[in-house]
Amino acid sequence: MGQPKKFKKKYSRPKKPYDKERIDTERKILNDYGLRRKKEIWRAEAIVRDFRRRARDLQAKNNQSDEQMLIQKLNKLGIHCKKLDDVLQITLDDILSRRLQTIIAKKGIANSMRHSRQLIVHGHVTVNEKKIFWPSYIVEKDLEEKISLTPRMSAKAISQEAKKSE
Repeated sequence: MGQPKKFKKKYSRPKKPYDKERIDTERKILNDYGLRRKKEIWRAEAIVRDFRRRARDLQAKNNQSDEQMLIQKLNKLGIHCKKLDDVLQITLDDILSRRLQTIIAKKGIANSMRHSRQLIVHGHVTVNEKKIFWPSYIVEKDLEEKISLTPRMSAKAISQEAKKSE
């Protein structure tokens, strides 16, 4: 049967735990994007690092097909890149703005970032007719139009709006 595989962390913690400047920037990011834990920031930073590392490796190898695959992957995610130099310019904000929680708040489905997080965690949000329970879900560009509330929740929202207008 073998041993079960151990899970690896998908992020790395900061080298200096009490760096004042880093703590302040992380606190600002937490407030801007409605994140609950700094671990979510560190995961997004790991995603950015991975894309940049892959771009640097591809620049060294000079492999056109793999370059196009990476660029297509990023364009599919909604991060616009035309060449590998653009991939190296990706920031943490680019990744955090593609999270389901952020997109729902920007579309106006939710009143705030925290409200959008609550809607997702409680199972009131569907993407392409599938319930998504993770606020950190990275939404692809073509699925962005397919984000909606569940039918039961949208009926509640319509009835509440009707009561407010009366």
